[in-house]
Amino acid sequence: MEGVVEKPDVIGALFGQTEGLFGPELDLRELQKSGRIGRIEISLESKQDKTTGKINIPTSLDRVSTAIIAASIESIDRVGPCKAVVTLNKIEDIRDARRRLIVDRAKDVLQKWTVETMPGTDDIFREVSEMLRLARVEKFGPEGLTAGPELSSAKQIIVVEGRADVINLLRAGIQNTIAVEGAKIPQSIIKLCKEREAIAFLDGDRGGDLILKELKQVTTLKYVARAPRGKEVEDLTFKEIEKALKTKVPLEKIKEKKEPQQKKLVPKQFVETSKELSGTLEAVLLDKNLKQVDRMPVRELATKLQQMKDIDTVVFDGVITQRLVDIAAERNINYLIAARVSKAMKQPLNLKLMTFEEIQN
Repeated sequence: MEGVVEKPDVIGALFGQTEGLFGPELDLRELQKSGRIGRIEISLESKQDKTTGKINIPTSLDRVSTAIIAASIESIDRVGPCKAVVTLNKIEDIRDARRRLIVDRAKDVLQKWTVETMPGTDDIFREVSEMLRLARVEKFGPEGLTAGPELSSAKQIIVVEGRADVINLLRAGIQNTIAVEGAKIPQSIIKLCKEREAIAFLDGDRGGDLILKELKQVTTLKYVARAPRGKEVEDLTFKEIEKALKTKVPLEKIKEKKEPQQKKLVPKQFVETSKELSGTLEAVLLDKNLKQVDRMPVRELATKLQQMKDIDTVVFDGVITQRLVDIAAERNINYLIAARVSKAMKQPLNLKLMTFEEIQN
């Protein structure tokens, strides 16, 4: 960084410049509140009007989500008033190192136990080795999806959300699994669902609801099994897994909750601007005469709004957060229109919140 900055400046940049880039599932503030991201450690050193340092962020997210968070942090280009460059040094899974230590120690314990108390156990060693071979996760298809070792030969397959789900089902002896590993359904899974009898086994939360909705649109599922409400498949016990799969439901019996939506009447300029911005991760500011005042990346929106006057409407390809609502209310802005709105918003009476879907239907 060119200049002298302090830890609060770095924290402000981390939360401010990544806010709204993705949904609340990948928002740093929300992840820290839920405990999926731990205490952020920052060390800084300033010399000759330049500041260098390290940012250490512990996370319990899956690999895909962790990679997205790392990439979004690398996009930070300012810290406080100073230009900045953030570079990813490494992503380390400390669980792997711990597992290696445990496995090495387990080998020592097993060998000593075998030598001292169980002579002549060659057959047992072969059986255990075969089980370990069978229980290894594999990669499937051109996307390299995480899968169980029996996926290719099984007539019935189980589609889960992530790698951790596949591993937990392997522990329960279920090896005909494959993970979606993202919001978009891979072509390999679409093809498998056409060729085999497919069961979707999903988390009991909103994320599971969204994956199910996507699977229903692009695949030919036969059954749906769900973890208990509020639980994830990766955390289920053997009995919970067994019960969930036994109580699977045919897809045709699952009814979606449909809420009638009426298009909100707004000026034509709002609709045209929202369509233009879709997929750009950019924001447009309009005055009372619906004339464009400024256009910028979404990551700069909160900072720019605090500096500008006479803004009537903000249209942006991002998520309306409580922070943006508070800034808009303070600046007497009348409309916030975005791709999505965060849950549990405290909305001032004079501020209208709308989504692209509500004004484009």
